[in-house]
Amino acid sequence: MGNVILKTDKLCKSFRSGTQEQQVLKDMDIEIYERDFTVIMGSSGAGKSTLLYALSGMDRPTSGTIRFFDAEIASLNNDKLAVFRRQNCGFVFQQMFLLDNMSILDNILASGLLTSNDKKPIIAYAKDLLTKVGLTETIWRKFPNQLSGGENQRAAIVRALINKPKVVFADEPTGSLNSAAGKAVLDVLTDVNNSDQSIIMVTHDLHSARRGNRILYIKDGVIGGECNLGKYVSGDKQRHEKLQSFLSEMGW
Repeated sequence: MGNVILKTDKLCKSFRSGTQEQQVLKDMDIEIYERDFTVIMGSSGAGKSTLLYALSGMDRPTSGTIRFFDAEIASLNNDKLAVFRRQNCGFVFQQMFLLDNMSILDNILASGLLTSNDKKPIIAYAKDLLTKVGLTETIWRKFPNQLSGGENQRAAIVRALINKPKVVFADEPTGSLNSAAGKAVLDVLTDVNNSDQSIIMVTHDLHSARRGNRILYIKDGVIGGECNLGKYVSGDKQRHEKLQSFLSEMGW
């Protein structure tokens, strides 16, 4: 188990609609460890994505604290929070937010050049990642509106990884992909995790969840249980059975 890189204390998130208030996250205390592949699971509406957005600084909690490395990010102003995210975080969310007027490669390079002016290694790394997720050279110069949803999702994942962030946040990264493309994406995430990058991934997919070494299950706005699987090894049937047993206990 590595060092704690992200820690919450009594994290709460509520949403208000008229006079009604819905509390989605309730006094959550969580520790995320360096080099872990942490998977967040739970039933629909349990607050998985809400938690991910809060942990990544993309959304502010209603109350509580979030310590990310040495920063208490919930109290940072918007400008400082944006700089912090750019330097430390990569994001793969359900909406891809690729720029329609830029090619796939330029979308990725634009993100990479936010943290470095050395273009040559960024281009080399972008091309390597694009190849690993199954996007061939003929696709690199195409625009998002010329590609399928699955191709755009894989490009968005490369963009999230281009700066070699300390933590990659992924919300259903294989949700729009077929099995072959999904496996390619999960292989890349596993590779970067094995290279000491931390992953926090929300998923409802059992095959994706098996890639994690630690599973957190959200139930009624709190962490209902935890399962530790160890490092991923392809073809490990005991891993699959252990995860299924845990999820059954959680009522998944």
